Amino acid sequence: MSSPGIAPVLLFAGKGTSPNDVAAIETILNDNHLNYAMANSSQLNGMTESQISGYRLLIVPGGNFIDIGNSLTAGATTNVRNAVKGGMNYLGICAGGFLAGSFPAPYRSFNLSTGVKFGFYSASSKGIRKTAVRIAMAEGPSLDHYWEDGPQFTGWGDVVGKYPDGTPAIVEGSVGQGWAILSGVHPEAPASWRRGLAFNTPLGDDIAYARTLIVAALNRAELSHY
Repeated sequence: MSSPGIAPVLLFAGKGTSPNDVAAIETILNDNHLNYAMANSSQLNGMTESQISGYRLLIVPGGNFIDIGNSLTAGATTNVRNAVKGGMNYLGICAGGFLAGSFPAPYRSFNLSTGVKFGFYSASSKGIRKTAVRIAMAEGPSLDHYWEDGPQFTGWGDVVGKYPDGTPAIVEGSVGQGWAILSGVHPEAPASWRRGLAFNTPLGDDIAYARTLIVAALNRAELSHY
């Protein structure tokens, strides 16, 4: 892991994260020449609030949000929350989106939502675990994105994109002096994740949108919203 302040982006790759999703995000960061550092669970647990605040953006990818939260100490989740409230930015994708919400004890989260708990998108209640989902964007054409047990964000932020049932799929908003973008879908999903699923959106368009989310989160650029 690089020293705080060396890289603008800190990518979390700790226990519970999907290695394939971490790799997919790394590919986009590298392809767009965005310098980043990585931290596993023990490294993030060992960082002070000021060290975390040395980065402009924390990215938390997909995976198992319960395992991710439980791999972090209460101090670490508090440090992240305070760093974002103090001015750092946050991008949460799928599990990272869940973790921005509030969890009941004994589970841990960053609670950037100030008490709002996020539920699963309704496809989960139908027994669907992964699928291509058409996301209606506030600006521009709808996009098919990869979804796998991802959240919806009713009750927090401005809605950038909506699921077919109308619930928020992508949201953005201020957290104290900081900024957060949360996505329940995986625009960064590589071609291998699409096998067996029907997508009408070309892979390149989704990857380009993933870059848009990362750059917007890094630069605190407000996306068009409903």
